[in-house]
Amino acid sequence: MKIVIVDNHPVIRQGIISILANEKDVQEIKEASNIQEAMSIITREEIEIVIVDLRLDNEDGLAIVARAKDMDLKTKFIVLTEVMSQEDFKRATQLGVEGYILKEAFVEDILYAIRVISRGKKYYYSEILKYNDHFNNNSIINQLTDREKDVLNEIRKGLSNEEIANSLYISEHTVKKHVSNILTKLNVSNRTQIAFKLNNKWKM
Repeated sequence: MKIVIVDNHPVIRQGIISILANEKDVQEIKEASNIQEAMSIITREEIEIVIVDLRLDNEDGLAIVARAKDMDLKTKFIVLTEVMSQEDFKRATQLGVEGYILKEAFVEDILYAIRVISRGKKYYYSEILKYNDHFNNNSIINQLTDREKDVLNEIRKGLSNEEIANSLYISEHTVKKHVSNILTKLNVSNRTQIAFKLNNKWKM
C-alpha cells in the first residue's frame, strides 16, 4: 500500500516513516509538509492512506480531507492530533475520516489503525471516544436548570413524586412539572429510562 505522511514537523514525519518502514504491506511512503504538497501527491498517485496532522502551521489538515472527498478520491484518512477537541472530532467525522488518533498513541495503535482501515473499517482512538462520550453526556445534563438537576438526583435515588416534594420542600405539583420538563429535555419517556441512563451513561 502507498501511504502519505502530512505533518509540518520533519521529526514527526520521520518518526512515523520509521514505524512503517518495516511493515511488509507498505510498499511506498511519501511525505508532505502542507496542503499544497499533500494534494499534489494525492491527486497524482494512487494513495491508499494519508496520515495527516490536524494542525499544519496556519493550515487546517482537514482541508486536505475535504478536497479529496469532493474529488471523490478513494484515499482514506487518519487524522493525528495533539489535543482532544469535541469540535475537531465532530468536524473530522462529518467529513468521513476513517481514523482519528492522538499523537500520544503507541506505535501499535498507529499500525493497528492502518490495518483496520485498509480492510474498510474505521478506527477512532479509544481515549477520544471516551472524551467525546463524556462531553456529550455532560452537555445533556447541563440542559437542565439547577432545580431540575435537584429533582433528577432524587429520581436517581428511586424516590416517588411525593417523597421528592418532601425532600426538596416543594409541592408535588411542582415536582410533576419538573419531571415532565426533565423527560422532554433528556428525550426519554419514563423515570425508569432516566434511572437506567444515569447509572450507565449520564454523569452528574
